Amino acid sequence: MPNLPERVDRAAIERIIQRAAELQTGERDLDDGLTKDELLALGKDVGIPERHLRQALLEERSRTELPPSKGWLDSAMGSAVISAERVIQGEGATIEQRLLRWMDDQELLTVQRQQPGRITWEPVRGMQSALKRSAAVLTGKSPFMLSRAQLVSATISPLEPGFCHVALSADLRPTRSGYVGGIMAIASAGGAAGIILGVLSPFAWAAFLPAPLVIGFGLGMSRLFRPVAQRALLGLERALDHLERGAVKPIHAVPADAAGLMGAVLSEVRKALKP
Repeated sequence: MPNLPERVDRAAIERIIQRAAELQTGERDLDDGLTKDELLALGKDVGIPERHLRQALLEERSRTELPPSKGWLDSAMGSAVISAERVIQGEGATIEQRLLRWMDDQELLTVQRQQPGRITWEPVRGMQSALKRSAAVLTGKSPFMLSRAQLVSATISPLEPGFCHVALSADLRPTRSGYVGGIMAIASAGGAAGIILGVLSPFAWAAFLPAPLVIGFGLGMSRLFRPVAQRALLGLERALDHLERGAVKPIHAVPADAAGLMGAVLSEVRKALKP
């Protein structure tokens, strides 16, 4: 094969396998779909181990659609409840213990309530939180991903023998409310400044001078919640990675820090000042 490199990177491997699977399935008539046994046989033909295909089938069966946005806050800032789910090989009790150890070691969380098949965590506070943060810095441990969540919950549901469906969620409503409060404070301060300028200045248009800054700060702050939600989602996916394979997948690695409030604000101010 001309121009084929000695080593094929991950993206190319995925494209090659996907294309090969398309070519294989293209030889069959799939208009009416396939039964479970036919799908397992097809997977065997393309070299997919049965245990992997069976796990994928269980994930598809137990997959739940995300609820639509419930209001303007969800549309403008993002959902305040983040969730992730996966089918994990193993018994429920074993998965629970592994998940408990992960949350205790890798996150600033403590068990709030534990029942068969369901666990909830709340943030660690006070001296215990300070000690865990200090220990993480000294040991070089990965950063805590779910520290902004008010509540983290896990539901572990047995499926076929040896497989469980694990659903994790993180409640970020207090964090999002804090950003909303900041936006309202900025709007109030801008309105007050506009009134003062309108009274002191002989020009009526002076009352609108603070508007670009208010709009820029407000939009900049509204966009700061999405990175928090994305970070929480990465935290949930990392926990599922640990349950599934004992390591974090490269695609769930911690991203670089965002530019922060000033970067977002300056961007929005520039847009507001453009004619």
